[in-house]
Amino acid sequence: MKEIIYTEKSPKAIGPYSQGVKANGFVFTSAQLPLDPQTGEVVEGGFVGQTHRVMQNIKAVLEQAGTSLDNVVKATVYITDMDQFGTVNKIYGEYFSGNYPARACIEISRLAKDALVEIEVVAAC
Repeated sequence: MKEIIYTEKSPKAIGPYSQGVKANGFVFTSAQLPLDPQTGEVVEGGFVGQTHRVMQNIKAVLEQAGTSLDNVVKATVYITDMDQFGTVNKIYGEYFSGNYPARACIEISRLAKDALVEIEVVAAC
């Protein structure tokens, strides 16, 4: 049994997918782009601004599902420039209280809407 998660506090899906799905005691978020939930546009601020927006979008989906960033067990981070790993890593770390999830970070050539960073997570409920 699965439950589709949707919140106005995170951007609407730009394709045939859900913001998140709750199933078997976990929430699986779709990879979140740094889109402003109101405009649907990529936020400014380079890797710093975009990483903050992505984490805020993820937080909103998790809260709508009844969980939080503290319950994230796995994250996958996609960035377009591995030279920015330190910047993304620092900001990402600000959203966790030391209870860090397992994670992968992958450099890719291009993201949707030419974003610089995209992150997906799995969280326990």
